Amino acid sequence: MVNKLAQENSPYLKQHAHNPVQWFPWGQEALAKAKEENKLIIVSIGYSACHWCHVMERESFENEAIAATMNKFFVSIKVDREERPDIDQIYMIAVQLMTNAGGWPLNCICLPDGRPIYGGTYFKPHDWQQVLLQIAQMWEDKPAVAIDYAEKLTEGIVKAEQLAIQPILDKYTLEDIQQVLQPWKNHFDPIHGGYTRAPKFPLPNNWSCLLRTAVLLKDEPLLEHVHFTLKKMATGGIYDHIGGGFSRYAVDERWHVPHFEKMLYDNAQLISLYAEAYQQDANPLYKQVVQETITWLVREMRDSNGGFYSALDADSEGVEGKFYTFSYDEFEVLGENADLARSYYHISRSGNWTEEQINIPYVNIEEENLIAESGYRTEEWQTLLQEIKSDLLAYRNQRIRPGLDHKQLISWNALLMKGLIDAYHVFDEQSYLNYAIDIANFILTAGRKNESLLHQPEDNNRMILAFLDDYSFSIDAFISLYEATFDEQWLYMAKDWADQAIENCYDHEKNCFYYTQAKAELLIARKSEVMDNVIPSSSSSMVRQLHKLGLFFDHETYTLIAEKTFANVFPYLKSYGSAYSNWTNHLLDLYVGIYEIAISGTDSISWKKELQQHYIPNKILMGGTKSTLPLLEHKASLESKSYLCIHKTCSLPQSSIAAIVELINNKQGK
Repeated sequence: MVNKLAQENSPYLKQHAHNPVQWFPWGQEALAKAKEENKLIIVSIGYSACHWCHVMERESFENEAIAATMNKFFVSIKVDREERPDIDQIYMIAVQLMTNAGGWPLNCICLPDGRPIYGGTYFKPHDWQQVLLQIAQMWEDKPAVAIDYAEKLTEGIVKAEQLAIQPILDKYTLEDIQQVLQPWKNHFDPIHGGYTRAPKFPLPNNWSCLLRTAVLLKDEPLLEHVHFTLKKMATGGIYDHIGGGFSRYAVDERWHVPHFEKMLYDNAQLISLYAEAYQQDANPLYKQVVQETITWLVREMRDSNGGFYSALDADSEGVEGKFYTFSYDEFEVLGENADLARSYYHISRSGNWTEEQINIPYVNIEEENLIAESGYRTEEWQTLLQEIKSDLLAYRNQRIRPGLDHKQLISWNALLMKGLIDAYHVFDEQSYLNYAIDIANFILTAGRKNESLLHQPEDNNRMILAFLDDYSFSIDAFISLYEATFDEQWLYMAKDWADQAIENCYDHEKNCFYYTQAKAELLIARKSEVMDNVIPSSSSSMVRQLHKLGLFFDHETYTLIAEKTFANVFPYLKSYGSAYSNWTNHLLDLYVGIYEIAISGTDSISWKKELQQHYIPNKILMGGTKSTLPLLEHKASLESKSYLCIHKTCSLPQSSIAAIVELINNKQGK
């Protein structure tokens, strides 16, 4: 028995191909069938690494009785939220409006035209069956009631996150930033790091924003909390101490028990965060996290085309976390090092996670006492620790592996490309830059169709046009690649995509970016993505990239669009700083300014590398022996010189990077 998902490329959709439910992929066939037969639509949304999506499939979608109800009364559509984030966005807003909650699996029951009338997340089998029967009965007996509710709910979806046009302020002040920061700080967890809640998500953009803010505003307590949080995450069970990489979140307050799926977007951003943190404070732990995470990604998540896959499941053999956890006896594989490793990773006979003697490896922030008592010098311990990790990894790799979601999303690959370049800047490891260039070439070849950017490589079923985050994250990554190589082809590619994004996604009357292109499939609403989440919003990212491109190309149109869009969002920042962290990054840039550092001459790359030894988060870089960029056009030469510009004012040419750093320190009052 197979349904219409059997021919899909998405692993999540293919997982449901043998359900007794007569699933359709999202498309005209399913939508037309619903209208022709006047049937309600079930839109069921999830993703391959989602644990509770798998649970609901086993309990409900493989249940013959429930499937019979779905097939008789509904047209059932399965959606991979990562493949179609535009559909997920709309129905997530609907469920949040109806229930004040959201998440995945996301299940919405809709009119034949797609407008929602009921929804929720995970349902127990009996509850789901009852909902289906009650809604089907209502549609038969009282269709007018459903239609009236759908009209009101759709109106709410359209208005959600719709911002009023605001004037551009003449300037932004320190008080503006403090009004965002003060209520934000009230949620800090001084015991375990992060915020005082569970579950705990890494939220890389939050901590990157707070790191930059702490340094630029000289807020030492804030800086301490950021580093405390990063150390807690890196030593907790949310981090895979054996194979590298972070899980999506921890279910507890102390980062110990992860929800074990590993996502590309999390790890891409965490590479950037820990590289940046190391640049500010050279903690060896941060370097280790970056190295191990990149090693894991290259080993397990990289395709031969240079792009990277999306995710690894939480489950293997139907058990959450089975691939990543250990019993006490399994550490015997380490021989004479077993007891020391058990102490280091907190492995006990009784277990540190469940009542079934299962352990999640984690370490303490400070392990000097254990190491010293064992008689090891630091260098000796690091060598032994690598041997222990290697032996445990080899043992673990004999297990049945979690499922791999082999989708290659342009937006997430761009995030990783940026992370690899950030790591290259800080650690000067050439392989990181090589991997980033491979991703760039993957995007330029598999990620485009007739010069238009796509959301993922085209397959036999469909071509999905780029969404705003595909544009904005790719622009960010290609700007960074220019700053790493001073090869202007990358910067001009970023400029081309900015022009496309403005043409296809920007509303000049409402001063906002829509998430979808004007020429994309028309859904029941066209929405903007405003609030930052685990991934920065596409709108905030676009604003930041246009601001940078405005400086690179002295292009007032880019700057003005960024200013207008930001002005509409600015009044909301102080309400919930964590949900506007990338917008706050932009506010910080507007307040302190962005240094434009131009390096000319044959030594421009080596000078750039010297500059990257210093933590200067509010800068853009340009350089080379010749250039068409306005700031560098008449400064580029074979002679090595550097220039510092800010607010359209440039220094005299400097004969060293040390001189540039001194100028910056003087401006910042160091």
